[in-house]
Amino acid sequence: MTLIKRVGKALAVIVVVLAVSGFASHQYVNHVEKQRPIVTLAKHPEKVLFFYRDDCPDCQSIFHQIYWHNAISHNIVLINMNQPQNRHYIQKYQLTSVPTLIHGKQRYTGTNQQRIKQIVGD
Repeated sequence: MTLIKRVGKALAVIVVVLAVSGFASHQYVNHVEKQRPIVTLAKHPEKVLFFYRDDCPDCQSIFHQIYWHNAISHNIVLINMNQPQNRHYIQKYQLTSVPTLIHGKQRYTGTNQQRIKQIVGD
């Protein structure tokens, strides 16, 4: 077998592995997004609060960015407002829509990538 064929096969295997792992990680993040754990914020006083709904298209459009940032920095609390026991935060934080990010006195509602980066600390 020539060197070109071996390199070609190796590259094909690498591409397939990357494609499969990319798909698997995408599916996993989608699974995390759909979870509805009860969140206790007293345990997370200094973190960025990310209020979202798993059925909200705007929330879905930025969830992967938020998730992967948090996987690296561990500074975001994901709060799914479709969990009935998390809904008391609507009043506490005067939430009017999702997605909403709150960090200290900073607050942003929307999907603008630059504003999100400012809030989460990128």
